[in-house]
Amino acid sequence: MSTLAAGRPATGEVDQALALLRDRPLVVLTGAGLSTDSGIPDYRGPGSPARTPMTYQEFVSGPDARQRYWARSHLGWGRMKGADPNGGHRALARLDPDLLITQNVDGLHERAGSRALVALHGRIAEVVCLGCRAVSSRVTLHERLTRLNPGFADRHRSAESRPDGDVELEDTADFVVPGCETCDGILKPHVVFFGENVPPPRVQRCYAAVDALADADGALLVAGSSLTVMSGLRFVRRAARNGTPVVIVNRGATRGDELASYKLEVGCSAFLAQLAPPA
Repeated sequence: MSTLAAGRPATGEVDQALALLRDRPLVVLTGAGLSTDSGIPDYRGPGSPARTPMTYQEFVSGPDARQRYWARSHLGWGRMKGADPNGGHRALARLDPDLLITQNVDGLHERAGSRALVALHGRIAEVVCLGCRAVSSRVTLHERLTRLNPGFADRHRSAESRPDGDVELEDTADFVVPGCETCDGILKPHVVFFGENVPPPRVQRCYAAVDALADADGALLVAGSSLTVMSGLRFVRRAARNGTPVVIVNRGATRGDELASYKLEVGCSAFLAQLAPPA
């Protein structure tokens, strides 16, 4: 593996990685580090505080946990929905890889125009009922929550934003959480919580795309992911096992570093802009 240390000249290593990636089939895996330039914080980037997101088991444990989740998420969504795709998202849309796999739930790849896309962990812009399984719009729920909790957002404007569309907040005891409009069941963001499994069809589509790279002389590019969770790391391991080159662009160490042909500690947006310059 060739590693580019943070703060050192990037030109030689970056040029070599770009040369490896250009003009060959690509699968791209993105993580939270790609969206930081859009103002969405990163769980595990350099300097990020330790965070403990709510697990699925906690979410379904009772109404108090769901009240705490939805109060924080209501404020966070009000901010996240205003985020716009950055240069990295737009560069990937221009690049149009064989498959774009994202661990992000913010929907910015879709808004940037990416086509062949698997949102591995779902989309925060959708809500699912755990009873009847109806899927509805987060915008609609946000409007309901705003009506049921007048003044709540104004009282907590100073709450610090966190990744995955929530905020730092303890004062949630008076927050009103509605049920499903169809069956009054429990509403949950249509995303994969910690403690849940990614739906198998999504995983199989990603595996198939990664496996196809081996016969097509392709490469796997990881942008902005620490690969801390297995949902993303497994594709890096699969590619390396197949003999497919792997390039990782991420500020900070990742669990896949030893498998990478190149590990670059440079900004995702800047690197991707070089890989897919404007027409």
